[in-house]
Amino acid sequence: MNKTNVKSTKKGFFNKFLDFVERAGNRLPHPVTLFVIFSLIIIVISAIAEKVGLSVTFDKFVDGEMVPTTVTAISLLNAEGIRKMFSLAVTNFTSFAPLGTVLVAMLGVGVAEGTGLIQTGLRKLVLSTPKRWITAVVVFAGVMSNIASDAGYVVLVPLGALVFLSFGRHPLAGLAAAFAGVSGGFSANLMVGPTDALLSGITQPAAQMIQGDYIVPATANFYFLFVSTILITIVGTFVTEKIIEPRLGEYKGKAIASMDKVTEEENRGLKWAGISVLAFVIVILLLVVPQSGILRNPENGSILDNSPFIGGIVPIIALLFLIPGIAYGIASGTVKSDKDVVDAMGKAMASMGGYLVLAFVAAQFVNYFTWTNLGTILAVKGADFLSSTGMTGITMIIGFILVTAFINLFIGSASAKWAIMAPIFVPMLMQIGYSPEFTQVAYRIGDSTTNIISPLMSYFAVIIAFAKKYDEDMGIGTLVSTMLPYSLFFLISWSILLILWFVIGLPIGPGAFIRM
Repeated sequence: MNKTNVKSTKKGFFNKFLDFVERAGNRLPHPVTLFVIFSLIIIVISAIAEKVGLSVTFDKFVDGEMVPTTVTAISLLNAEGIRKMFSLAVTNFTSFAPLGTVLVAMLGVGVAEGTGLIQTGLRKLVLSTPKRWITAVVVFAGVMSNIASDAGYVVLVPLGALVFLSFGRHPLAGLAAAFAGVSGGFSANLMVGPTDALLSGITQPAAQMIQGDYIVPATANFYFLFVSTILITIVGTFVTEKIIEPRLGEYKGKAIASMDKVTEEENRGLKWAGISVLAFVIVILLLVVPQSGILRNPENGSILDNSPFIGGIVPIIALLFLIPGIAYGIASGTVKSDKDVVDAMGKAMASMGGYLVLAFVAAQFVNYFTWTNLGTILAVKGADFLSSTGMTGITMIIGFILVTAFINLFIGSASAKWAIMAPIFVPMLMQIGYSPEFTQVAYRIGDSTTNIISPLMSYFAVIIAFAKKYDEDMGIGTLVSTMLPYSLFFLISWSILLILWFVIGLPIGPGAFIRM
């Protein structure tokens, strides 16, 4: 019996459980077929839910004040629902959030890849970076990428796979590490970002239900999330190297990454690519940094709050790859004319064919779920159940995190969930002495940690499409079983960090404390 077989017979319970999840998941139909089945199930459930009169009432923040709102399950099997499914099928697809992000970003990334910039840059990285640090670098970059909204899903996740392949490691482990950082560590960061402003804008009016002049700044969770970035990087690195890579074993696929020495022409290309990136960044800074910067919000001068900079982050990312890609190609000789650039864009778009099919059916499913109000009803019912348990103190907070993590499997949008949950939990916890900022940070833990195992998460279909490049048989079961250890370890370790923070009584942000 060879070494590999001996190792396989000594699998622990956790690995056996992951294998079961993978086998069970991969016995399911193709992801496209699966989303069709999910859609049909939602249609049937919606009809049953409407027939039994399923509904919920909750306070919702509308135009500066809390308004009692009743939401009722809506059937898609009546005449109106059937008309809606047919008439909005195209709109569902074209307005699917990840679609534009992926395709626009891929125009730039495709040029950078087609001219050879990415491959050469990765070879340079491999030759100059200690192997023991690369996993942590990939996870950390993923965590930090959420400052650029959703661009990390499109750029860093496939790059993580390429980086690992360049190091002779399994590319799916690199993809998993990057995905874990981008999505599982979504709320953590070393900087204040758009999500901070978005959530605090919902928390503040909920807090004002109890204290009319209460202010929740975007920096409310900064200290805790700064430390969380380090924690997620460490835990993500541990899970990748101790659990994921041993399970995946040696990569035997067809994809290869050249490890030849970087030539003089390639070095010249990298030099000019670097100069072009520097010039581009300077231009963007000139448009953003001055108080009157063109890419700031023209009404309040904000960089984060509904500004053209945040709204245009995807084309900015595309240009950040396109410009150096062209500069590299001209300097290294891989670009002879504009036709080469356009061809690279075309090849990038052609490679996304499978994703477009998957995105079409996934978009229908996500919209059906939204139209029926089943997600909102589930969220309110879950919140009502937790508030009725009578739990207090840290027990309540942990219960709150777990309920949020569960609801997150069905409602991916952080703001949509918080708009429902904040008016319930922020005032309730304020009345027993806990600050809105503390409640918000607990919510963010639950909201982040189960993103990576939810097929309802908008970019889940994108990740499957990227993974199929390295494993044509990749299914939902394989992806979920690969990401489940990250989800569990992030949830446990992040909750422990919050408990320690609670026990010590540290501030969670500038002027923001655990207790009122």
